[in-house]
Amino acid sequence: MSGTAPAVTAPALRQQRAFLRLWCARLAGTAASQMLMVAVAWQMYDLTASALDLGLVGLVQFVPALALALVAGHAVDRHQRAHLLALCLALQMAVALWLCAASAGGFTSRASLLGASLVLGSVRAFQMPAQQALTPLLVPAALLPRALAFSAAGLQGAIVARPALGGLIYAAGAAATYAGCALLFAGAAALCLTIRYVHRPGALPLTAAALLAGVRHVWINPVVLGALSLDLFAVLLGGAVALLPMYARDILHVGPFGLGLLRAAPALGAFTTSVALTRWPVRRRTGRLLLAAVAVFGVATLVFGLSTHFMLSLAALAVTGAADMVSVVIRQTLVQIETPDAMRGRVSAVNSVFIGASNQLGEFESGVTAAWLGPVGSVVLGGVGTIVVAAAWLRVFPALARRDALVQTDAARESEPHRPEPRAARGR
Repeated sequence: MSGTAPAVTAPALRQQRAFLRLWCARLAGTAASQMLMVAVAWQMYDLTASALDLGLVGLVQFVPALALALVAGHAVDRHQRAHLLALCLALQMAVALWLCAASAGGFTSRASLLGASLVLGSVRAFQMPAQQALTPLLVPAALLPRALAFSAAGLQGAIVARPALGGLIYAAGAAATYAGCALLFAGAAALCLTIRYVHRPGALPLTAAALLAGVRHVWINPVVLGALSLDLFAVLLGGAVALLPMYARDILHVGPFGLGLLRAAPALGAFTTSVALTRWPVRRRTGRLLLAAVAVFGVATLVFGLSTHFMLSLAALAVTGAADMVSVVIRQTLVQIETPDAMRGRVSAVNSVFIGASNQLGEFESGVTAAWLGPVGSVVLGGVGTIVVAAAWLRVFPALARRDALVQTDAARESEPHRPEPRAARGR
């Protein structure tokens, strides 16, 4: 028995080390990304004092992510995912260094910030599906919900600390913030290059059918389609992140450090929830829990929109983060569990488009409605819309509402009557 133990434990140990390296890389990369977002948003509002320009920052990140999604998914399924992720992080380091030089040299402009956002959006079109599709290769399927929650706990911990730190550093100058981002991106890229796993590239042709395989897989799976579209419309309507600089300066009067705390508050709620989900993972009543979490997200958004007290605003944002984390873990697990590895990159790219639409496009929607209705009217309208979407999805996607076990056994999967619903979906 002792002679066979190393053969059993060595691959498991390699998997654990690779997963921890990926976890650390994502931790550093997420911290850098959050700091970068705080600095770009505040610098843009400093330059233009325009809600519409804050929304444009999100839009110019979303457009290339949408345009490149199918190609990015194909690349992730064809090439070594860890190396592709390292390249994406290195390119973001280069953008941070360029913004650092521009800020230090005094030639930052509205156009340069929008140009940097465009490049960041293009890079993240490849980064998000690469890191999403890499995780299941390093974790057994039965442990995936716990692994995703554990990963989220670390990432949200970074988001809790780094925007506040980014706001504090920004008080000393944008160049210092961008320099810190560049260092973190460099460390994350180096860690990704050390990740080892068995890479089996397939003979994947660059054809329309191959590019669209991920879209088709999502479309014929009503549970996955319902979960992704629910998140899309909920965050598209309910996201108030783009307007936080306006709330920090004009409504709550808290300055750049306060902006960092506002950005960190949702992550604090998400961090607490992700730790709980690591200990007590979602097992039953998955669909109902997902819909309830989105409804809570909408209510908390409504409270934030109406609040004029800094502590109440922080609490409401923390609740939005907690509710969103439940949605994230359920959605990501469903996507990975329901997808074969050969097309995980393409399906993850579709998932990234939904995430990008809900975040970056949601920021543009918030900026436009704030320009028309003011920031309070924009956030309140979004919160009400999110609640309406959660209620509507009970009827639009009954298979999602009925979903019980998050990770199904083969017997449960075969017995679940989900085949007729894709035809109904095509008829809507």
